This record gives sequence, structure tokens and C-alpha cells, in this order.
Amino acid sequence: MRVIAAVPFASVLDTFARAHPLDRAHEANTNDEAEEHIRNAELSLGSWRRVLLDRDDLLRVVLPWHLGEGGERELIPKSGLTVAEAVARLDAVARPDAAGGAYARTNPVCARKLDGLAGAPFTPLFLSTRAVPGIDYAGLVVREGLIHLDGLHRALAWERAGRLTAATRIEAFLAYEEGREHEEGQERGEGRGYEEGLAHQVGRAYEEGLAYRQDQESGHASTAADVRHRTGHDGDGLDVHAHG
Repeated sequence: MRVIAAVPFASVLDTFARAHPLDRAHEANTNDEAEEHIRNAELSLGSWRRVLLDRDDLLRVVLPWHLGEGGERELIPKSGLTVAEAVARLDAVARPDAAGGAYARTNPVCARKLDGLAGAPFTPLFLSTRAVPGIDYAGLVVREGLIHLDGLHRALAWERAGRLTAATRIEAFLAYEEGREHEEGQERGEGRGYEEGLAHQVGRAYEEGLAYRQDQESGHASTAADVRHRTGHDGDGLDVHAHG
């Protein structure tokens, strides 16, 4: 992840509103929900950066609960999936012989969205470094790293269409908590600059959260990380902290 510049929230909101109007006439317009997530990120975290993501970054974005646009099949469970995991799930259920029926039949609205966005221009995603308040995020296990606010269908469609290459860079607006990247660098004695500290914070939080989730799924106590509430965070949020 490459950090480009600080961005005021008014500019973030204006960028979102111009690209995703609330009154756009298309099937299953959920832009109002996405705007609510973005506003919650502003209230919870309070600072924004414009960043560029490569393919590996985008595949590690954590997606919250998603019911597949009211279809029969839940696409993203409450515990969350990364973009890479969600693509693998979609590939499995897209087959005509998929158990329970092909995704285009069980979730026609979501399937049409994915098909329609496969060739869409690369437009900005909206992310946060921590899960925001709300029912969609309440069950997330990996709660820090790159957390999705808006752009789920685009990210999945671009990857499934093979459009994300090693040279691809996707613009995103990232909400974060001012000061944590400095705290981490000082605590670890790494002397990182502001932008590098933020990128390192995101990467380390993701790796620790994923290790914790894998431990939970395997039924073992985590030796890689603690997951606990942190003073100063919203009541819905959890932090992941490395041992030692």
C-alpha cells in the first residue's frame, strides 16, 4: 500500500457522492448504506488518507457480512471473508452443478451486479483500518487491517475478470486513527515515517487478525495475538495486539 496524501472528510464524502448518488436508478441501490459506513468511519477514526493498493493489498481487504442482495445464498458470513476468500467462494458456487444451485439462480441480483461491474473502470474504494459500528461489522473476526466500507462488488468483479495484475494500482480512501502509526513506530523502535508507519500498522494488524481467526477455526488458543477491547475504541471494536 502506498500512502499518497491526507484528505479532508468533506472531499472523501464529495468523491463518494459524485460516484455513487443515493438516488441512482439501478437495481438494489445500497449507496445509502455505504455512505452510513463511511460516516461511521469518520466518527470512529476521524482521519483519512488517499492510498494506492496493489493486487495483493486488495485481495487482503476484509469484507463484512453480505447476504448476496437478498438471494438464497449468503455470500459473506458474519465472521467476514477477505476478497480472495470471497472470490474462491463465488467461483465454487458459480458452477451450474453447485450444491444448492448456481449463484446466478440463487442470487440473481448480486450475480447481475458482479457481471455488470466486471468491465467497469477502476474507481476509488472506501476502506477503514478498523471495523466500524454497525450490524454488518459486529461479527467480524479480523477487525483491523483493510476493512471494506464500499466497493465489495467492484473488487470481486475485477478480480474474477482477471483485470487485477501485478501492475494494477487501485485508488482508495482509507479512514484511520491519527497517531497510532506514530505510537507503533516508537514502541517498536523502528523509526518509520508517517506514511510507512500507517502501511506497516495495516499490514501487521491484518496478519495478526488472520492468525487469530485461523486459530479459532482450528479450535486452538491463539499464540500469535490477543483480541481484546482497548480503551478509547468504540464499544463495537476490538484490537489485535501481538504478544511480547
